[in-house]
Amino acid sequence: MNALVLTEHGGLDQLAVVSDHPRPQLRDGHVVLKVTASAYNYHDLFTVKGMPGIKVPLPIVPGLDLAGEIAEVAEDVTGWRAGDRVLVHPRHPEKGLMGEMLDGGMAEYALVHASQLIRIPDAVSDVQAAALPVAYGTAHRMIMGKGEIKAGDTVLVLGASGGVGTASVVLAKKLGAHVIAAAGSAEKCQALLEIGADEVINYREEDFYQWVKTHYGKPHRLTGEGGVDVVINFTGGDTWAPTLRSVKLGGSILVCGATAGYDPKEDLRYIWSFELRVIGSNSFRTEDFEALLQLCATGELDPPVSHVLPLSEAVEGLRKVRDREVLGKIVITPSTQETDNV
Repeated sequence: MNALVLTEHGGLDQLAVVSDHPRPQLRDGHVVLKVTASAYNYHDLFTVKGMPGIKVPLPIVPGLDLAGEIAEVAEDVTGWRAGDRVLVHPRHPEKGLMGEMLDGGMAEYALVHASQLIRIPDAVSDVQAAALPVAYGTAHRMIMGKGEIKAGDTVLVLGASGGVGTASVVLAKKLGAHVIAAAGSAEKCQALLEIGADEVINYREEDFYQWVKTHYGKPHRLTGEGGVDVVINFTGGDTWAPTLRSVKLGGSILVCGATAGYDPKEDLRYIWSFELRVIGSNSFRTEDFEALLQLCATGELDPPVSHVLPLSEAVEGLRKVRDREVLGKIVITPSTQETDNV
């Protein structure tokens, strides 16, 4: 079986596509899935590099997000049969994340617990489905689930060109917000305008806090004027202090990660004097995926996909994620057989 395999932590040099990886053996409570599409997340880079305090079993097949067709069903599994098209919830009920604690989707076949299966509507392609789980599920729980964004709000999305970023732009627009998207190149900024952003900031050319002051005014704690209503910040690091200074009186900061650093410089004065709400959102739920699939099925959502690559180019795909050469998702099609849904 062809599979992308990580043998040691450290970097992309430890990844390789092999042709002799053993096909998963069916177990009670599980199905064997013929993988038709698997998508990368920034989390895959952390897995490849190695995360302090988390012992990832090696060798491992990366890939949290995957969709495909059921090839085999254990006798004790009911409600599913061979040929069903499914999206996989990334979290195994006992072992943890796919692609981190057990083999994920960057292979022709994957072993999946039956409780992780979510039926894909006929109108949704496998590529669309695979693009959803971690990025869109995280954004959906944060934006739709926390109730902090309403029609007419001005929302600044940092790191807007990645998976969670583009999902945040699309979902905030769906709620009727005025969306400002920050990205690191003119090309990405233009692409974000094309998927619905109202305004863009090239953060390599202009500090986003200075941009907010110029276009919306410096937040004023007495009059309530200036600043933006909501900042979506899952980057952390050096972006945290200017985020605190960009939000208007009584505004919100939504946080679902810290890709640029989890221990940023803090300034508590802004939180109390501007009565800011800092709201965390962790992970995703099955209902998030079901809602997103229905949005795709009705044509209300089509997740931006930067590249669809064969498994033979899987290492290059993750390099593109690492080097931020994408807008939206990179999807890998591991199956060697053609499918009408990819």
